Amino acid sequence: MSTARSTPARPVKYIFITGGVVSSLGKGLAASSIGCLLEGHGYKVTLQKFDPYINVDPGTMSPYQHGEVYVTDDGTETDLDLGHYERFTGTVTTRNHNWTTGKVYLSVIQKERRGDYLGATVQVIPHITNAIKDCIKAVAEGVDFVLVEIGGTVGDIESLPFLEAIRQFRQDVGREHTLYIHLTLVPHVPTAGELKTKPTQHSVRDLRSIGIQPDILLCRTDRLLPLEIKRKIALFCDVDEEAVITAKDVSSVYEVPVVLAAEGLDRILLKRLGLRQTERRMAEWEDLVDRVRHPTDEITIHVVGKYIGLEDSYKSLNEALAHGGFRSRLKVNIRWIEAEALEAPDGDALLNDAHGILVPGGFGARGTRGMMRAAEVARTRNIPYFGICYGFQWGTVEFARDVCGLRDADSTECAPETPTPVIYKLRDLLGVDDLGGTMRLGSYACQLKPGSLAQRLYGADVIHERHRHRYEFNCLYEQTLTKHGLQVVGRSLDGKFVEIIELPDHPWFVAVQFHPEFKSKPRRPHPLFAGFIEAAYRHKQGSEVRGQGSEGLRDEGSEVEVRRAVHYQS
Repeated sequence: MSTARSTPARPVKYIFITGGVVSSLGKGLAASSIGCLLEGHGYKVTLQKFDPYINVDPGTMSPYQHGEVYVTDDGTETDLDLGHYERFTGTVTTRNHNWTTGKVYLSVIQKERRGDYLGATVQVIPHITNAIKDCIKAVAEGVDFVLVEIGGTVGDIESLPFLEAIRQFRQDVGREHTLYIHLTLVPHVPTAGELKTKPTQHSVRDLRSIGIQPDILLCRTDRLLPLEIKRKIALFCDVDEEAVITAKDVSSVYEVPVVLAAEGLDRILLKRLGLRQTERRMAEWEDLVDRVRHPTDEITIHVVGKYIGLEDSYKSLNEALAHGGFRSRLKVNIRWIEAEALEAPDGDALLNDAHGILVPGGFGARGTRGMMRAAEVARTRNIPYFGICYGFQWGTVEFARDVCGLRDADSTECAPETPTPVIYKLRDLLGVDDLGGTMRLGSYACQLKPGSLAQRLYGADVIHERHRHRYEFNCLYEQTLTKHGLQVVGRSLDGKFVEIIELPDHPWFVAVQFHPEFKSKPRRPHPLFAGFIEAAYRHKQGSEVRGQGSEGLRDEGSEVEVRRAVHYQS
């Protein structure tokens, strides 16, 4: 019989991030950056977001209202902050990592209908708050830290149940295992020529009025806070002076962990939670920031979309394009093109200076003819083209019309009675009219065609990518399209769905039904984005020096070496 003792499990530490004064201060980036710093100390972290709106999820919300809908491997439509979590840390989010008021209340009501509460009167306290606390505990297994972001702004009535739940949570697990961080604003008033601390004081007062005393203040500002300002905030908000942290504006979101580290935030966190002061290992991240700050060249990608009025509608796409240039020290400039603008007689002039053209996802008929125009311009002018989801569908329709002669080719999403439905509704969704959660969602496997560009870029035969679509390619037209030069190079394992198409005779024309931007990371660019940026840079060089060939990317490595560097572990 063994007499060896098992090492007791280390208690999980919980860090709660709230925000005050105004919304959109960057709680998600702050939480992600803290997670990044803790991983630099060797800890395993996970991050969770609570949103105060009553929608069950953001899947049916307008991109102009909510921004991007981020999709997890398990097929959950979530807040865009979960994209930050995955890009900055090693966490893989699931349906349990994003909860809305609607989702929490729905779960409680379903329990009440089943009789789980044994006839008790169901109330916000304790039933709703207990449900919220259970959500937090559900993601705590196997990690050292759980970072919980509370959406909205302190003082809003909508977020009160979440704030009450995290207040109670400290009582449940112990003060030594919890930490409250409050992100607030210290504005500079030009007419007065000084920083104003009153908004921060009022925000902390509101937080304290519901029983939460912040341990650390992250003060969002456009300049470093002078010592006297920090002392004033510490005095009036009852926090230690060292715990008043300058969260200064930066030119790139990837600089935030470095800025917070310079303020000693990770050291304070470890001290407050009774953990040993270990060495921070951030060399790889610091190298990334250096590449961001010091590019050696730049390219311009024209993104032809429907929701360009709010760049957050394409948040993961923006970041994935930037990732594609980081390794080679390329700055990727994005020129936003409203899809409808391309429908004008001279609309294609908007694409004249493009080094690459990308058409992202979308829904509905508006702007679709402009997307087709973008695909046509890229195809006929030999400009690198990357179609994602809707960009895949309308690139296919354009090819069917203009190359194959199927003049009535269309998508049944926009033309239900079209006689040539090259794109049509998923067979599994016929008769399903509800919009919420009824698409093909989440991670699915894809078999790549040997020797294809996609197969070479991925360095794999089978990949897994995240989907969010309601319509698909109609395989009845595959033979006609392939006879004219289009190649199907990616399919679902059962052969039912076409996932990737290419034009082999084009310098770089790839369109995919899935959303590769959701799996790109700054230190590990997605292979399709890396390949697209590489092709766009070659196109730029060819435009500048006709007839002299291309030297390839300026930074370390040939084209083959670049592809090896972005070898994709699916």
